[in-house]
Amino acid sequence: MFRSASRLKVLAAVPLLLLATACDRVVFDPAGDVARQQRDIIYISTGLMLLIIVPVMVLIVVFAWRYRRGKGGTYDPNFDHSTALELVIWSVPLLIIIVLGALTWSSTHLLDPFRPLNQVATDQEAKAQVEAPLRVQVVSMDWKWLFIYPEQGIATVNELVLPVGRQVRFDITSTNMMNTFYAPTMAGMIYAMPGMQSTLHAVLDRPVESQGYSGNYSGHGFSHMRFKLRGVDDAQFGQWVAAARGSGKALDLATYMELVKPSERVPVMHFAAVGPDLFRRILERCVEPGKPCMSEIMAHDRQAGGGHPHEMRPGAGMPQGRDSAPLHGDKPEGAIFKSPEERGSGPNVTKPANPSRAPGVTRPGDQKNRDMSAVMPMAHPSAQPAANA
Repeated sequence: MFRSASRLKVLAAVPLLLLATACDRVVFDPAGDVARQQRDIIYISTGLMLLIIVPVMVLIVVFAWRYRRGKGGTYDPNFDHSTALELVIWSVPLLIIIVLGALTWSSTHLLDPFRPLNQVATDQEAKAQVEAPLRVQVVSMDWKWLFIYPEQGIATVNELVLPVGRQVRFDITSTNMMNTFYAPTMAGMIYAMPGMQSTLHAVLDRPVESQGYSGNYSGHGFSHMRFKLRGVDDAQFGQWVAAARGSGKALDLATYMELVKPSERVPVMHFAAVGPDLFRRILERCVEPGKPCMSEIMAHDRQAGGGHPHEMRPGAGMPQGRDSAPLHGDKPEGAIFKSPEERGSGPNVTKPANPSRAPGVTRPGDQKNRDMSAVMPMAHPSAQPAANA
């Protein structure tokens, strides 16, 4: 008896242990106003849902006990409606849905990542509104993160250091695959896409040492695509910038071409200098020498089309160099751009062995184009030809 009770206690503790080991409370330990509001939305939404779940679970036990066989309850075979019961069943969920909808609508606008912060929750955030936002350019790579500080003229890999109490504007893009920039202690999850720029405004209100992640599966090295996130005071941030400038390594084109190659478990790297135009060229996908940027291609299109938007001919002003080799080597040419001789045939190509004898070949005047035997209705077996009569 005692042994059975001990086993039951152990089994009851297993779910709690699994819950404690599996949960990372970083989402519920915010270090900024954006992350704090997102945490509060989770709490409010969970509480509203529990208003339905908890009473239902309790009533299941109460009804099962009260109306068990032979114990209490009144059998009424003619019961079919209760206004009070219907009112409770429909009104309470409807009110909860209305509250959740209003919460979702308001938070969607207030927490728009493109919107600068305008809510003052702490003294640090009030200070953040006075100072100009710190600009950080984020580039998602395979499988690492590049952070460019254009105002400080430095860059880092897999380390993001921010001053506490200063609003930060992140400009986010990707080199190759779609990813998500996710710093849960600071803000939410924002997509990083090639050829496109996302924006995020956030602020840290206390010193913190945490991690950021990629929340979108992007291949073999996705599991280790993480970066260090540190929130420091202004003095420490200045010291860190000075240390990065003293590293002596510059992020020039040759270094970037090596950095952009797929790699895993990349250690933290600092660059003392970075080209002021590097992020724009990454965004417009023209880092390679001789390859035109998207803005240049559009400008050529406008010039070739006469300048009027309705007269633009896409691709007419394509400058030289657009077919230059990409960063990861030669890109295979699609079959749609090849001639029939270059494409050849394979098991997935249903090309007839002798096109000249193929039924229905599309040659003008060929009688086989009129061959409809495959779709003509067949005669009924009972309808015999007159000759056989």
